[in-house]
Amino acid sequence: MKRVISAGAVIFRRDRDGQLLFLLLYYGRNYWNFPKGKIEEGERATQAFLREVEEETGLKRNDLHLFSGFRTTERFTFVDRYTPLPRRGERERPQVFKVVIYYLVESRKRTVTISEEHDGFGWFTYNEALRIAKYKNTQNILKRAYEFIQQNVRRHAPHPPRAGRHVR
Repeated sequence: MKRVISAGAVIFRRDRDGQLLFLLLYYGRNYWNFPKGKIEEGERATQAFLREVEEETGLKRNDLHLFSGFRTTERFTFVDRYTPLPRRGERERPQVFKVVIYYLVESRKRTVTISEEHDGFGWFTYNEALRIAKYKNTQNILKRAYEFIQQNVRRHAPHPPRAGRHVR
């Protein structure tokens, strides 16, 4: 079985009232998830998640505050739809075992510039994000991140609004 390791980030910000909002990217077909991508050869997981976040959201390293005490993973198996159809005698396309390492970051920026691989994005409250997350793994990662924030991240004054397109 093929094995793939990726890295990504749970990104949150606070609105004017201090309420937490989580960034989810829309991949199409009612599928919302966090920015993530494959770790390239010679790359560390932290380098990969920072690269992927910038590629997929436009948020740069200096736009993010990394919380070093949070790191979680998800593991799942899927059928590789990009492999050509099986040859005669083969039963099915190969399965892939995927591990995604997630980090937690806060951003003060509201404006996101998504890559061509996504169809949209949104900043959602915790409850909204839980509702639209299609997979249990995504919901569990969001729950872990939210609990970590509640227990470990000091509440501070809400960030002042920045110029630019308002995205909730």
